[in-house]
Formats: sequence, C-alpha cells, structure tokens
Amino acid sequence: MVMVSKCNALLTMFSRLSPIPLRRELFERLTRDGEQTVHALTDRAGVSQPMVSKHLAALKRARLVNNRRSGRETHYIAQTQALAPLFDWMRLYGTVARDQYREVASRK
Repeated sequence: MVMVSKCNALLTMFSRLSPIPLRRELFERLTRDGEQTVHALTDRAGVSQPMVSKHLAALKRARLVNNRRSGRETHYIAQTQALAPLFDWMRLYGTVARDQYREVASRK
C-alpha cells in the first residue's frame, strides 16, 4: 500500500512537470532563486500572467510549490521536499540497474 502511494505521488509529479517546459522552468527558477511573486515570474517567462498562474496552480496541486498572499501580491516558493518520491525511486532503481550492469559486465 505504501509503494502504491509513492508511485501515485511520483506519477503526479511527473505529470505536472514533464509535459510542459514552462512548468519545469517555473519550478527550476523558484528552486534556484527562492520565493518570487507571480509578477516577477511573469516578467521573465515571456507569456501572460494568466498562463503563469495556470501553471503555478498545477504545480501547487502537485505540492511542488506553495503560495502566500501579501497584500495584492501572491508569492510562490518551491517545495523541494516534494521531490522525495523521485529520489527514492531513483535510489531503488539505480541500485537495480547498477547490479544488472555489473552482472552483464562480469560475463564479458
């Protein structure tokens, strides 16, 4: 049951990040540069504010970002701990792949 939950979290994360470059760019910018307003993100995105807000909402649903209101501004911050299922998956399957590689290499 725990593995199913982790797989669902991983699928949600991938479905929110992978198909749309702008979403990845927004998440990367928040991760690298820290908390930013929607306006600051829009200024650098090259698309409209409603488009940026739409993609931030998708990232928020995936728990990859969080927001807070301050007056008329909405500030977003990356939730990098949400990447934990990805790191767990990579650790698990990375070990399996390394073991298989070593087994194949030892046969040569």
